[in-house]
Amino acid sequence: MTSSVLEPAAVSSAGKLGPTRRHYLMCRPSHFAVTYAINPWMDPDAGASAETAVAQWEALRAAYLSLGHEVSLIDPEPGLPDMVFAANGATVVRGRVYGASFAFAERQAEGPAYEAWFRANGFGDVMTPTFTNEGEGDFLTLDRMILAGTGFRTSIDAHKEAQEFLGLPVVTLQLVDPRFYHLDTALFDLGHGNVCYFPGAFSEGSLRVLRTLFPDAVLATEEDATVLGLNAVCDGANVVINAEATGLIAELRTRGYTVHPVDLTELRKAGGGPKCCTLEIRAQTH
Repeated sequence: MTSSVLEPAAVSSAGKLGPTRRHYLMCRPSHFAVTYAINPWMDPDAGASAETAVAQWEALRAAYLSLGHEVSLIDPEPGLPDMVFAANGATVVRGRVYGASFAFAERQAEGPAYEAWFRANGFGDVMTPTFTNEGEGDFLTLDRMILAGTGFRTSIDAHKEAQEFLGLPVVTLQLVDPRFYHLDTALFDLGHGNVCYFPGAFSEGSLRVLRTLFPDAVLATEEDATVLGLNAVCDGANVVINAEATGLIAELRTRGYTVHPVDLTELRKAGGGPKCCTLEIRAQTH
């Protein structure tokens, strides 16, 4: 099975950022709808189009394939309109799968569905969690640590459980703005030991941690954060990002990244962007 590595992508002798090939799991939004509200982005009265969501999702998948990444698919299940947000389904590090346990009843069946996919696809080390966590929504795996969000969905007890199971130190970050209810709405990995984040999403103590760990981080404005510009996917050189995050797109280009804007406005009606739709399978062992 093809897999990504945990080390940052290389920088060439010419100084150009280099990508690493990734393996992603995605779920087609065949049953997408906004019929309940479990985050500030969702408005059941406004409705949503599954047909439009599928078209936008297909463009996102095509972008990954065009960049040379591998994309596996999990079958969508009727009655689970948010299953498209694959990032929430698990956290995979070195082939070990830490499953998800959702905070809201509407999504709880997604955890077992994703666990079943991993078991059926040759992953023998799959853990059903004891504590509430929403996968890569709140766990960001870097080369030597995992950044973990809490405050709205994932419990601190899950941070401890994930550290024991996945074998990487977990750094807890406190989220304080309900618009950014998952860590992946407020921060993403740029590779090369760096990240991009929106300061207003974090507590003062967590900001001090981020400034210590990432002194050269890219800082996003509230304008770009509120179009879910931080819910982006980077392979170390290419950034797939919501097209409306124009200021952040310009800054990333000045930093040497190649930016690939996408339109996920329909899926944003449920609070999702590129990263929400994308679960990274890190299967290589060391």
